[in-house]
Amino acid sequence: MPLEPQFILELAVLGLAVGFIAGLLGIGGAMLMVPALTIMLNHRGYPAEYTAKIAVATSLATICFTSLSSLRAHQRRKAVLWPVVRVLAPGIVVGSLLGAQLAAALPGKFLGITFAIFVAFSATQMLLDLKPKAARTLPGTLGTFSMGSLIGVVSALVGAGGAFLSVPFMTWCNVKIHDAVGTSAALGFPIAVAGTAGYVWAGRGMPALPGAVGYLFVPALVIISIASIAMAPLGARTAHRMNARPLRRSFAVVLYFLAAYLLLR
Repeated sequence: MPLEPQFILELAVLGLAVGFIAGLLGIGGAMLMVPALTIMLNHRGYPAEYTAKIAVATSLATICFTSLSSLRAHQRRKAVLWPVVRVLAPGIVVGSLLGAQLAAALPGKFLGITFAIFVAFSATQMLLDLKPKAARTLPGTLGTFSMGSLIGVVSALVGAGGAFLSVPFMTWCNVKIHDAVGTSAALGFPIAVAGTAGYVWAGRGMPALPGAVGYLFVPALVIISIASIAMAPLGARTAHRMNARPLRRSFAVVLYFLAAYLLLR
């Protein structure tokens, strides 16, 4: 069943907003995309038990495309620590697969509350510009694998690329911030692929939703991805011409409202 024109327009506007904000503030789109897509689906009468899971799965899938673009840019600047990627990635894949199954087993309301807490946490980081102080080196293989698994589980639960955990973790371990950001971009792809696969598998028994494969809402994925990729360069160019700190704080306030809306729902 084709999507109504108004829904297509709303998804395109969401994709443009996600791409511009990502380019302008250097943040992932999950904290905006998941609540917005959840609201859109709720207003169209989709079962509330599934809307948050569909939104999270679709958000993860968009990262498959955006992370590659980001990775290419950081690799050109030689800011990707591939030895760290090789140690963290296996744990991230395992954690992302487990996180998707855990999310599918959780009640939709609980997942919505979990995401609301994530949004509020991210907003607080942006508002206060919190940065952990470097204190140590990266742990051994087992410790790094375990941290990768934790990053994967949480990222799959909230539909994010993991930078909100992996960047603070690496900077805390005395990795330079530019290398931490670049390495996080490389880690976004395995998070997205494994998490999306997990949601597709977990949602295989879900009542048929037009255009959905498991919990993945393919039409939304296509529209949002195209629009966000097209708009991200404009956001990045704008960021170089202005002070982004006041914008980050204003956006943090918007995120608090989104978190409150999800909790009230």
